Amino acid sequence: MAGEAAAGSRRAELEVHRASANAELADAHQARETALRACRAVIQASGRSIRATHRGEEERAGELAGEAGAALVEAQAALEGFPALLGAGFVHDAEKEYAEACLCAVLVAGGPLPGHAALGVSAPAWFNGLAEAASELRRHTLDTLRAGELARAERLLAEMDDIYGVLVGVDFPDAVTGGLRRTTDALRAVLERTRSDLTTTVLQTRLQRRLDEVLTRLGPLPGEPSPGP
Repeated sequence: MAGEAAAGSRRAELEVHRASANAELADAHQARETALRACRAVIQASGRSIRATHRGEEERAGELAGEAGAALVEAQAALEGFPALLGAGFVHDAEKEYAEACLCAVLVAGGPLPGHAALGVSAPAWFNGLAEAASELRRHTLDTLRAGELARAERLLAEMDDIYGVLVGVDFPDAVTGGLRRTTDALRAVLERTRSDLTTTVLQTRLQRRLDEVLTRLGPLPGEPSPGP
């Protein structure tokens, strides 16, 4: 009888603890669901903001970045009481995409870069977002080359080079930086392709100018009409 009473008492005790633990898990689950929805909104708005930046739609890019920032604040607030979830990968990804959108717009415009604290993101997310924003500059640089704006293209390449130089100096394990080494390696490949494209275009432009100068000095070839007055 004593054993049965003890078993019944233990069962009751376990039910109390189970109810308490379940309530905590339910709160964590609800917070996670809220944060996941918000993080998806961050990533979607950030992607649209970057595309608007490439199209030269600065005002629209800013509006979308603002939407992304508001959604990120919502996600961070939902997980404020759950530090284990706040450090989850989906939050880092959202912060990185938001940082990329903001930094890409600033790099294209040539303004001062906001730091991670100003953007409200973690340092690893900021570093990775910066690397990806620099990679996005390749597309803008090629668009600039097609428009014949060599000086601007050279400035953008210099920005990419400066960013890469800073990122390779971040010497911490990937577990601390959120895989920054891999992102930086990807940026290096993009940087070298962009440097090659810019160099080729500059050389072709110089050659074309030299040919034009020579042809101007030689005058019209035999059989060709002379240029008009």
